[in-house]
Amino acid sequence: MSEIAVIGAGAWGTAIAIALGRSGRHRVRLWAFEKEVAESLAREHVNHVFLPDFKVPKAVVGTSSLQQALAGAEMAVTVMPSHHCRRVYEHMVPHLPPQMMLLSATKGIENQTLLRMTEVASEVLAKARPDARPRIGALSGPSFAKEVARGDPTAVAVASNDAELVAYAQQAFNDSNFRVYASEDVVGVEMGGALKNIIAIAAGVCDGIGLGHNTIAALITRGLAEITRLAVACGARRETMFGLAGVGDLVLTCTGGLSRNRSVGVELGRGRKLDDIVAGMQGMVAEGVLTLNAARGLARRQGVEMPITEQMHAVLYEGKAPMAAIHELMTRPARGEWGAAST
Repeated sequence: MSEIAVIGAGAWGTAIAIALGRSGRHRVRLWAFEKEVAESLAREHVNHVFLPDFKVPKAVVGTSSLQQALAGAEMAVTVMPSHHCRRVYEHMVPHLPPQMMLLSATKGIENQTLLRMTEVASEVLAKARPDARPRIGALSGPSFAKEVARGDPTAVAVASNDAELVAYAQQAFNDSNFRVYASEDVVGVEMGGALKNIIAIAAGVCDGIGLGHNTIAALITRGLAEITRLAVACGARRETMFGLAGVGDLVLTCTGGLSRNRSVGVELGRGRKLDDIVAGMQGMVAEGVLTLNAARGLARRQGVEMPITEQMHAVLYEGKAPMAAIHELMTRPARGEWGAAST
């Protein structure tokens, strides 16, 4: 049996551990920052805080010790919120064997540095171990935690320049309920997973206001256009944005009732304040709220136009009324669909 560590026991991390553990082919250690989560996993094989309705397989062992979680592991799947990733990676370094594979399943961009999560991991490892050659990849795609835990058929993408890592991830995850497709486009897979959360908040705003399907369809389509512009400017392949980690995850997060980012937008559309919404999430994280500043900063650095992102930043952080933001988007100068000036 292989040994796999899952670092981060929120809803998504717990669902990943369930997916890995249910086949009986792996021993999985699930690291939780919260001691009460580790204790409930150890006592009852249930994450009562973040994913209470699902039994965790006996092959999954909960722990609050990074050393215990990483000891002997061949791969570590990291699933921390993006704003905690750097700190957790720094604490992981002393316990990482030289050849351990790291697979990031966090969908976000670091606000201070504008780095993707695999870049954060690489930077931390390079600083701590200058002679090491990190083996790092990214996992992303349309995957609500509850549906993965329930065993609904799910397909995602894993990207890395390390072919052995991709093959290992496919072997580890693939079963009749979970399918992994291979990619070499780490930038595209990570950018798609991070940026779609911003569009999902916008979709929720539209729903909260009471707008219909026409609006959501237009938003998803134009959201994909601006996600693609920024991702390609950062080095992604355009075709990745039309795959699982791009349009697949975008459609799911913009339309699915289980999306935390969409739910934040719904409440904004109904007139609630962002601080009140976040305070009521009981420790859950809507990554799009954190990613907005980073995406806006990246877009400006790359000289990429992202009107939906700009308007969502104004709604969340500058007090702009959602209907005023929508009006401004709809009354922008006419242009061609693919970026050329309209005639």
